Amino acid sequence: MTKNTLTDIRIVLPETRQLDQLTTMLEKEQATVIRCPLVAILDNPDTAPVESWLQKFIAAPPHLFIIMTGEGLRRLVGFAQRLDLQKAFIATVADTSKLVRGPKPVIALREIGLEPDIRAAAPTTDGIIETLTRMDIENHQIGIQLYGQEPNEKLMDYLNSRQVDPQPVAPYVYASEADDAQVLKLIHDLQNGQVDVLAFTSASQFKRLRKVAQANNLENQMVENLNKIKVAAVGPVMAQELIDAGVQVHIQPAEKFFMKPLVNRIVESFNTRG
Repeated sequence: MTKNTLTDIRIVLPETRQLDQLTTMLEKEQATVIRCPLVAILDNPDTAPVESWLQKFIAAPPHLFIIMTGEGLRRLVGFAQRLDLQKAFIATVADTSKLVRGPKPVIALREIGLEPDIRAAAPTTDGIIETLTRMDIENHQIGIQLYGQEPNEKLMDYLNSRQVDPQPVAPYVYASEADDAQVLKLIHDLQNGQVDVLAFTSASQFKRLRKVAQANNLENQMVENLNKIKVAAVGPVMAQELIDAGVQVHIQPAEKFFMKPLVNRIVESFNTRG
């Protein structure tokens, strides 16, 4: 008889931003959830460039605004609020053509009463570039909310090749939340067979895990043990990060790369248990 729940399945969540939401969804399926947030997201402590970008965005709006992450848009709204520019910023975003990288920026836009104008062909930098190839952007100014502090040189090089004036902003940074002891415990739990599923929702989580493993000469062991369990990735970018490190990805949504489809795929992966 097919089971439709995750009874007796131990799932580790390194998620931080939507940890409670993801935990609740999995616990409804009877999973045993082990919380192990690996990174935290903070406002960029170098506030001056962000504030300057916001003021310029409002005073001289770009032709196009590329929104890479929902977190980034929310952080920009927060910065604008502290500058008493929230209404002006949202009004400018409303009047500016908006290209979103994936579903999370759509959710963040809806939180401020807006909708995207253009959705990337895929929720990746390549997907954004593919979309831009079909647009007339020569000699345009394009605002870009970056993913963390990564400069995204691939996108910048493409925009420069199209004679675009890119205007990037990095409103948030990643910071370590778990100390090394917590991360090492997770690595040892993998070794001791105490994990059935490890669900990654951002590349920064795996980078943190890998960094601690490398520092303790445990990377090969960690990869070997990850390949003994079911590894879940929220989307293709996360999956590629794992694959590049030699980790097999067993669970990934076919489309709509966010929390609910990820949970659905985890459930489906265990539906054949007797």
